[in-house]
Amino acid sequence: MSDTPRKTIRDFDPEVLRLFDQYVHGQIDRRGFLKGAAAFAVGSSGAAGLLAALAPKFAQAQQVPPDDPRLATSYPRFDSPDGYFEGRGYLAMPASVEGALPAVLVVHENRGLNPHIEDVTRRLALEGYLAFAPDALFPLGGYPGDEDAARAKFQELDQSLTRQDLLAAARWLQAHPRSNGRLGTVGFCYGGAIANFLATQLPDLKAAAPFYGTAPAAADVPAIQAELLVVLAADDERVNATWPAYEAALESAGKSYELLQPAGTVHGFHNDTTPRYDEAAAKQAWAATLALFARTLRGA
Repeated sequence: MSDTPRKTIRDFDPEVLRLFDQYVHGQIDRRGFLKGAAAFAVGSSGAAGLLAALAPKFAQAQQVPPDDPRLATSYPRFDSPDGYFEGRGYLAMPASVEGALPAVLVVHENRGLNPHIEDVTRRLALEGYLAFAPDALFPLGGYPGDEDAARAKFQELDQSLTRQDLLAAARWLQAHPRSNGRLGTVGFCYGGAIANFLATQLPDLKAAAPFYGTAPAAADVPAIQAELLVVLAADDERVNATWPAYEAALESAGKSYELLQPAGTVHGFHNDTTPRYDEAAAKQAWAATLALFARTLRGA
């Protein structure tokens, strides 16, 4: 990792962070961000400099190299007859472990399978999991290598088909020859919403850890059989607005869940490629996620 000092949310006015969240989630475009952030810009780089400072720094944050000899990785494809017909993703597993492994589906944010999500997948593999991260953008050519282009591509997807692709990915992973049949999922932002969705659709799902993902339909909550770790940011108006109804539905249906909402955090606090990252909160949430998977997928 780089020795360059990491910027944090304390380096930005809260309004700039709010504008960036709107930009990332398609509520405003690049021009809208630059216009809104101009009042907070200093120096010659202006608002464009603020946007650049908030953009992901994949190389700086990487924790597990793609060629780590402890891992075996590949990009397999899977059938999705009810979706876009075929999907593709990133598979990682321990290289030196034989036999069946507990399986975890990793679901990305609204930019597709970028280097950060591949790194998260490798982190899980080093913990002894068969980890698979499907790329929702595969039907459109896959993650394009540029976050803005990826975000724009994402808007072109038919989400009814994409959700079927992600369901197919989960079923493919559960049935993989190296899987022990016990499946969990973790997702971030868009992927958090998908983790919630998968929990309502897969009765065999053992565990789901949605990170700052919007809630599923309340009517679907009784179908959840997985144990849930719901991770929310303290300041995340858009996502947190969906939590009270979700919590009420979980309580009414008698479902097993834990809420983790670290103080002082904003949406995206686990993503260590951007200044929204909160190291202490991210480590706490990741440790809780690993504990959930150990308990439900390994029987520990």
